[in-house]
Order: sequence, then C-alpha cells, then structure tokens
Amino acid sequence: MFTPAELLEINTLLKPENKIVILTHYNPDGDAIGSSLGLKHYLKAKGILAEVIVPNDFPKFLKWMPESKKVIIAEYKKKLASDMIAGADVIFCLDFNAPSRIGLLGDWLVKAQGKKILIDHHQQPEQFDYVYSDTVIPATSQMIYHFIEVMDDEKLVDQDVAECLYTGIMTDTGGFRFRSTSAATHRIIANLIEKGADPAMITSNTWDTNTVSRLHLLALILGRIEVVNEGTVAVLSLTRNELKEYGFQKGDTEGFVNYGLSIAGVKMAAFFMEDLYENFIKISFRSKDDVDVNQFSRKYFSGGGHINAAGGKSYDSLAGTIENFKQYIGKEEFLNIK
Repeated sequence: MFTPAELLEINTLLKPENKIVILTHYNPDGDAIGSSLGLKHYLKAKGILAEVIVPNDFPKFLKWMPESKKVIIAEYKKKLASDMIAGADVIFCLDFNAPSRIGLLGDWLVKAQGKKILIDHHQQPEQFDYVYSDTVIPATSQMIYHFIEVMDDEKLVDQDVAECLYTGIMTDTGGFRFRSTSAATHRIIANLIEKGADPAMITSNTWDTNTVSRLHLLALILGRIEVVNEGTVAVLSLTRNELKEYGFQKGDTEGFVNYGLSIAGVKMAAFFMEDLYENFIKISFRSKDDVDVNQFSRKYFSGGGHINAAGGKSYDSLAGTIENFKQYIGKEEFLNIK
C-alpha cells in the first residue's frame, strides 16, 4: 500500500478542479475494465470526475458494466485520448506495470506531466510517481477496494462501484478458484454483495454470453488439444484462417487456455493464436502450484505476468513457435513440471 505520507499527497491531488484520467493495458480484460470503472465511480461519489482511456477495444461481454459505453478507446479517438493524457493533472495507471504494456498510450504516458499513480499486481513494476504494487493480491480490482479502505471511504462504495470491482475480481480469479484467492478476497466480495453487487446477474452478463463463433472455435481447439512432457503440459492453438472462418470476435477466445489446465495431471497450459491482422503469435500461459510461467514467458517470449498466469509473443510461425516451446519446457528445471 502507499505510505501514509503518499496517501496524504494523493488525497490533495484528488480534488474536483483537477483533470484525472485512468489508463489500463492493451487488450483490456475483466480486471482492467472492472478496476478502471470501479475507480471512476468511486471518484464520482467523491464529487470528482475522471475519464477512462483504453488503448484498444474490449470484449462485448464486459460492456454491460455501468458507464462502460463512455470508456474512450484510443484506437478510435487518438487525438482526444492523446490530448486528455497530455492535459491530465493526475493519471491513474491500473493493471499494468510498464508503459510498454499499454500500446499507443505508452509514449503519451511517458511524456505526460501529470502525477502518475500506479495500482497493479504484476511483477517488476517500473517507476511511477506513486506505486502501490502487490503481486500476492489476485486482482487489481481488489487493490482498488483496499485503496478505498485506506482512504476511509468505504461508505462511498455504491452499487456501481460494487458491480465493477466484483466483475474484476471474479474474472481475474477464474471465478474465485485460483490459488491467489484469499480469505481477504472473499471478505471483500461479501462486502460488495452487501453494497449491491448481484453475483447471479454479474456472472450471467459476463460469462453466459457465448457467441456461435466462440463455441465453434472452442469445439475446434478442444478436438485437437495436445498433451506433452509426459502428460504435464497441454498445448492449444488456433490459426488466423480458423479465426476468420468462424467469424472471430474480440473476446471469443477468453479462457480457452484454462481448458488445458483442467486436464488431470497437467501443470501448465499454453495457448498459441495467430493475430488476426499482424504477423505475430499471441501466447497465453496458465499453471498450477509453483510452476512459474511468468519467469518462463519473460525468458523466452518477451512477456510476463504472474507466477500462474502470463502472456507473451512470438514472431516465428505458429508451428515454429510451438516447436520452440516444446524444446524450452524440456530444458528448464525451474518450471518444476516433471
């Protein structure tokens, strides 16, 4: 958490006359959008206006959240987003640890003169004016709740704040089943329910929204899932042509990698997908116990994240990337997957 002195300074920055923006990472997920909108609604309850800016569009299944339609998508409104970041007095940086993780917003953030406040749970954060970093906490949305607590503002958590933070925590914990989910997480969830978050409604709006294209892609990928390394590693993949054939929409492949991890005996799952427009392979890693996919992704695929959940990229072919992956996992003792 921020130090008491930092909290006093941040409190002086949070005033109605200051221009405040909230930024999150490229390809925003449930925690990115949930934490950003949750913070926006909390500030609104304090009488402070803030705008959420994201680098690119986010999945339709997250657009039910209150004021999600007001999120500024920089890939569509570059000048507006650039001007707002340049003119901001305060810039909240949520759910990312470095400017390089926020796409085209990164250069604008580095050049901006406003005070930069980082709230994030990824490893190895870079330098910001104020840093609240905790890799043990399972979701940035939970960290926003802790921030509200230390600001002595729990009374300002209304239904809008509660719904957004609940969504962020739920999605980043895999429905409260990942190892990082703690007793503190469940206590906060209980508080959010008391404040108006409806678990059935949130779950239905977020996860019960499958498109036909998503189900077709899921059937395809599960039909050829490969288990290697003596049954401890699952490999899943999709080509660009397959995405096009089944009418891929943003968010359709969300959570696919977890199906690999659900296989008995599997300790690590990797999902490789050709980008729809550019020549690179997007990679998602998930793991169990002490299998460190963060370290693995950083070493081999220019990525990172958490011990049990990370992402990366490859500019090799899909087949070449998967072949390299199989070789890497066979020689890295630190993975502990035998």
